Parts: sequence; structure tokens; C-alpha cells
Amino acid sequence: MSAVRRAIGCRADRIELCRNLELDGLTPSREDMRQAVAECHAAGVKVHVLIRSRDGDFVYNADEVRQMADEIRVALEEGADGVVIGALTKEGEVDMPVCRGWIEAARAFTAASGSVRPLGIIFHRAFDVCRDMRQALEDIIALGCDRLLTSGHASSAFEGMPVLAELVKASDGRLKILAGAGVSAENYRQIMDMTGVGEVHGSFRGGIPVRDNV
Repeated sequence: MSAVRRAIGCRADRIELCRNLELDGLTPSREDMRQAVAECHAAGVKVHVLIRSRDGDFVYNADEVRQMADEIRVALEEGADGVVIGALTKEGEVDMPVCRGWIEAARAFTAASGSVRPLGIIFHRAFDVCRDMRQALEDIIALGCDRLLTSGHASSAFEGMPVLAELVKASDGRLKILAGAGVSAENYRQIMDMTGVGEVHGSFRGGIPVRDNV
């Protein structure tokens, strides 16, 4: 949980909890979810849990879809403020039925639990390997996601700044563009200033110099 404590120390607004960061992140264990939620909520920090059952591509079979639906339920049972999801079809399009099913199940669970906390739904960087960026953006908005985590179809958010700026304009306030991948204390301000994104996502191992939406 050292990363969680570092995020709290950096005064982050929220964390994305995952394991195996070297694999670009996988779903964390229930115990890690429980501990992270307890520590972060005590500090006023929200916890969004990454739901990704395996590494590799984002095309999932029926068993994997069910597994991740169970992982969403576990995350919400442990008090997560939101989930980070994403699935694509073999053609590189947003898998609308799969993503819609996850989101509807998450919202139904939240409603049944009597929680009054708004449920955060973030679409992750599966977006960055989709076939048609503009159509994918519209699909993600149609799903009701409140944030899109993206590097702007580039290997890093810094390299993807022109596309990030396009996405901010195209989204037109219908969801928030969250710039991620290679974001650091040294470049996050330039990324925000040059693209118009209001939030950035990164590990910030060296901390951040001032309070921003991270």
C-alpha cells in the first residue's frame, strides 16, 4: 500500500487502484481494495478500481466478461467510489453490449446498496488502440462514462497532446478527458495548458509541486 500512501501524500483527488503495473495494471485483490478504501477515505481521497482480468488485448470472451462483472461487484462491496473499465470488439470498436452490461450492473448494485455516493465510471486506455477514435469517443459518451483515460492515441500523453486537445474539443463537456501515460511532475502542467484537459493521471513518484486535479 506504499503507492496509496504516496498518492495521499501527493494530495491526489483520487487513485486508480490496480496490481501488476508492469502489465499496465490488473484487477487488485479484495484485500487490497479493502485496505486502500479504508486509508483513502480516511484522507478524503476517492478510490477507483481498475477492472482488467488479464493482460494483453481488450477483446474478452464470455467467461472473462463474467469474471470482470464479479470483480466490479467485489470492488463496490468494498466501498470503491468507481470502476475503470474497457472492452473492444475484434474490429477495434468499443464493445457496447459488454461495457453497457458492466455499467448497468454496477449502477444496479449501487442503487440496491442504498449508497448515495455518485458512482464514477472511467473508460481506460483501451480507447488508445481503438480503430476509429471519434466514433469510440461518441460510444463512450453514450455509455454514460464520466471520464476517458487516454494518451491521445500515442505512447505518452506528452506525445499525444494534439489529439488530446482535439478530444477535449470534441467531447464538449459531455465527459472529462483524463490525460495519462508518461505524465510526471515535470510535464503535467504543460500537458494541461496545451490540451485543455482538466485532469491528469500518473504515478507522480516524486510528488507534485502544487494542488491540481490528478
